[in-house]
Amino acid sequence: MSKSQAKRLKQWDKEYIWHPFTQMKDWLGREPLIIDSAQGVYLKDIDGNAYIDGVSSLWVNVHGHRHAHINAALKKQIDKLSHSTLLGLSNTPATELARRLIGIAPAGLKKVFYSDNGSTAVEIAIKMAYQYWQNTGQSKKTKIVHLNNSYHGDTLGSVSVGGIDLFHKVYRKLIFKTIALKGNGWEAVENLEKLLKARGESIAALVVEPLVQGAAGMLIWPDGALKRMRELTKKYNVFLIVDEVATGFGRTGKMFACQHEDVRPDFLCLAKGLTGGYLPLAATLTTQGIFDGFLFDFKSQKTFFHGHTYTGNPLACTAALANLEIFQNERTLAKLVPKIKFLGQKLKMLYNLPSVADVRQKGFMVGIELKGRLEDRVGAQVCQTVRKYGVILRPLGNVLVLMPPLSISIEELDFLLMATYRAIEEIKE
Repeated sequence: MSKSQAKRLKQWDKEYIWHPFTQMKDWLGREPLIIDSAQGVYLKDIDGNAYIDGVSSLWVNVHGHRHAHINAALKKQIDKLSHSTLLGLSNTPATELARRLIGIAPAGLKKVFYSDNGSTAVEIAIKMAYQYWQNTGQSKKTKIVHLNNSYHGDTLGSVSVGGIDLFHKVYRKLIFKTIALKGNGWEAVENLEKLLKARGESIAALVVEPLVQGAAGMLIWPDGALKRMRELTKKYNVFLIVDEVATGFGRTGKMFACQHEDVRPDFLCLAKGLTGGYLPLAATLTTQGIFDGFLFDFKSQKTFFHGHTYTGNPLACTAALANLEIFQNERTLAKLVPKIKFLGQKLKMLYNLPSVADVRQKGFMVGIELKGRLEDRVGAQVCQTVRKYGVILRPLGNVLVLMPPLSISIEELDFLLMATYRAIEEIKE
């Protein structure tokens, strides 16, 4: 790309685009980084610079950019059908993918409801859980419980079960009331038990991110806490909604995080890595029993009145099918084991840096907490600095997130970690 073309694109970006989760006053005051192409774990900008995609393009890319198998599948599908509604019709890829997802999901999940993103996947589960109890004559069960510091997306229903003030405080007067469990880890489990003993008959569902609270700063759950929450929700007849938008598709070392503790939820919410990082697609999986709670004559008006224009889009479902085929054909999860071990060993060196407060890891999900005040934007400084070493990262406040594609090699992983180390080293407390 010529310098004049690159300059024009940068001007247009500032003139026309409003970027998500971005203070635009800051953005307009600096040079925008515009990605033009990609291959494998690398992104290339319009100036020709290459970077390791250290956050999988916001936690979505799984097998690398421009994977030949997904590319070929999409090219074949686009010559057949690009879109057809799922309202009153079905299509081949959506049907095949639903069967495939049920085949790999925790036992007991039998039905798939498609949508477009993680927020909608969670919101659908909340609405289904609430309506199930209304449909079946248990109208007192209306309350939704979630964890402290939780994040489940940005639509208002998902914001209602969010607990991060930085993201959610401004919308408090727009959302419905929920119950936030105080504390983390076992303290949250104890508070859940107390809550269910006292008010279980009024609670419809508990929503959690299993094992890792991603947007909260990569907070890792203690072993057994998730399993205990499942036992408690079963005991008190409360649905368990697991949000695996971030933790699903190998990020924790297993296909789904809840499989580490053999937890079988009532709802499993999927998005991000579902299509391997190609197209927006989400899925909410649930049980036969919950599905049966919506089977009534039309005149009862107990249908699940929810849907999206691109629900079950054939191209997106085709990408998802190809993504799952790669997991199987390339033995992705088995090949991940030595990479996770290498990552864990190499991360220890970060404690040599005085500005590092904590390092948290679960599989390929890493949070590096830096010392300093939030307003000093230490995390943002490191992410800006690390670009000159050929790496793209994005912070959560003062927590650096490392979540590269699962396909990254150990050599590339080493490069990513050393670049991160050097960037942190340059930041003064």
